[in-house]
Amino acid sequence: MSEYTAHVLWRRDPLEAFNDNRYSRRHTIRFDGGVDLPASSSPTVVPLPLSDASAVDPEEMFVASLASCHMLWFLSLAAAAGHRIENYEDEAVGTMARNAEGRVAMTRVRLRPRVTFVSGTAGASTAALQALHHEAHQRCFIASSVKTEVVCEPRH
Repeated sequence: MSEYTAHVLWRRDPLEAFNDNRYSRRHTIRFDGGVDLPASSSPTVVPLPLSDASAVDPEEMFVASLASCHMLWFLSLAAAAGHRIENYEDEAVGTMARNAEGRVAMTRVRLRPRVTFVSGTAGASTAALQALHHEAHQRCFIASSVKTEVVCEPRH
């Protein structure tokens, strides 16, 4: 079993009252490797200036984690199959809508990868590419985790 951590830190601006619900949603997510990521709510959820459009939001991170996991598995599987990949690019899109329970949720994530093979090498056929993407999806830890139990254990 492996565990992964993220340290989320938000501090109130001393000039903000907070209880009027007009406070900045900007915060920092610190990862164990030392990366600090500026984060915020999405401006489509909490209007500017209370959100920070230049920071990453949870919905974007969700889409990015699925796309990244899929790509990493795809590259591993392609290498094992003897393919030489030059470039992999994905313009993934997540859709927020009401789910079957009537709750707003990320109801669909569309991965749109484009793979370029090393010039002068034989690329994979369309069917082989589809098979690699299917297997990558099956192996992606994040895609397999979408209905993961989330437990909240407040510390006082």
